[in-house]
Amino acid sequence: MRYNALRILREGLTGNAGWKPAWRDPAPRPEYDIVIIGGGGHGLATAYYLAREYGLRNIAVLEKGWVGSGNVGRNTTIIRSNYMLPGNEPFYELSLKLWEGLEQDFNYNAMVSQRSILNLFHSDAQRDAFVRRANAMMLAGADAELADAEQLRSELPFLDFDNARFPIRGGLFQRRGGTVRHDAVAWGYARGADRNGVDIIQNCEVTGFDIDAGKCRGVETTRGPIRARKVAVCVAGSSGRVMAKAGMRLPIESHVLQAFVTEGLKPVLPGVITFGAGHFYVSQSDKGGLVFGGDIDGYNSYAQRGNLPVVEDVAEGGMAIMPMIGRARLLRSWGGIMDMSMDGSPFIDKTHVEGLYFNGGWCYGGFKATPASGYCYAHLLATDRPHPVATELRLDRFGRGHLIDEKGVGNQPNLH
Repeated sequence: MRYNALRILREGLTGNAGWKPAWRDPAPRPEYDIVIIGGGGHGLATAYYLAREYGLRNIAVLEKGWVGSGNVGRNTTIIRSNYMLPGNEPFYELSLKLWEGLEQDFNYNAMVSQRSILNLFHSDAQRDAFVRRANAMMLAGADAELADAEQLRSELPFLDFDNARFPIRGGLFQRRGGTVRHDAVAWGYARGADRNGVDIIQNCEVTGFDIDAGKCRGVETTRGPIRARKVAVCVAGSSGRVMAKAGMRLPIESHVLQAFVTEGLKPVLPGVITFGAGHFYVSQSDKGGLVFGGDIDGYNSYAQRGNLPVVEDVAEGGMAIMPMIGRARLLRSWGGIMDMSMDGSPFIDKTHVEGLYFNGGWCYGGFKATPASGYCYAHLLATDRPHPVATELRLDRFGRGHLIDEKGVGNQPNLH
C-alpha cells in the first residue's frame, strides 16, 4: 500500500477500514544471506538500502525488543552536517542530502523540517574557530553562514546577548539543518525494508555467535539458531556487550545521555540553537514542546535514565542564553545509551572475524547519521569495500594513529 493524499481521503470516507499493517511480523527462517543485529534506525536503514540499492532480499533484522525501542526513539531529533574534519564532514553531508529526499524515497512522512541550526559563539577565539569550520564545510559542499550579533538580535531577539559571563558575539548557521520526527524514521525504514522483502523479527535477542575456524556462520537467539553468510552488528550503546559474545573488546564505552521536553508552547524558536560556552542544544517540536539536551552523565551505564546533576547543568545552559526558558515547565526526560568511541567518531568496518561486520561508536552523532550510516553499511556488506565517504571509519585507526578527533579532547569519552 502506497501512502498519498487520495488514500487518506478514501480511508477517511470509508471508516479507515482499509489500512494494512506497516510491516509483517514473520517467524525467523533457519538461514539468511545477511542477518542484521539491531532494529533501530541504523539497522533498518541498512536493510532498506541493501534491498533497494543492491537488490538483496534474503535479509533479516533481529531486534531484542520492538522496532525503535532504542536510541532512535530517544534523542533530540536534530539533523546537521556542520562537521570540520575530512573523515567526518563528507559523510554527514551525504547523510543530510539523504534526509532531504528521504520521505519521497521511502513513501513515509518522517516530518523532515529543515528549520536551520545555529551554533552560538561568545569570544573572538571561538569566532575564528567557527570561521575555520565554516570554510571546511563549504569545501566539502555543505552550506555555512556566519552571523554577527546584530543579525542575531534581529532574528532572535529573545537571546541574552549581554550576559555578563557569556555575551553572544554571533553564530554559525547551517540553514539546511533542522529536525526530523525520530519514531517516524524507524517506522519509515521498517516499512520500506519490509516492502522489499526483508524480514523484521522483533523480540528476538542475540545470545551468541556461531564462529568456527575464524568465520562467523550465524547467530544464536532466544528464538533459535539462525545461519547467515554475513552478520552485521549495529546495536548502539549495547555494542560492547554484543561484541563481547564474539570475543571482541571494542574501543568504546557506554554512557547515558539525557534529553528533556517541556510543556507545549506557542511557536518561539524558529530553528535549533546551541550554546557555545557550555553544552546545551534546543529546538521546538511540532507539538510546541521545547526539546533540549546537554552533556552525557559521565559515568558508564546501560540504564536508560540519568541523574539530577546533569539536569541542573543542562538547565543552567539554557538559562544562560535564553532566560525565558525558566518559565517553561519540564514535562518529562529520558535517557539513551551512547556508545562513546575514544576519539568521538564512529566505525563502519569489517572485523577480524570473516563474515562479521560492525557499525557503532556514534557518540552524539547517531541519529543525524542514520541515512548515511545505513547507506554506507549496506555498501560495505554488499561489496566488501568501504563507501568512499566512510573510508576513515575503521576499527584499526587507533593502531594506525589516524584518529578523527572532531572536538580535540582525545581519548576521554566523558568529555565529548
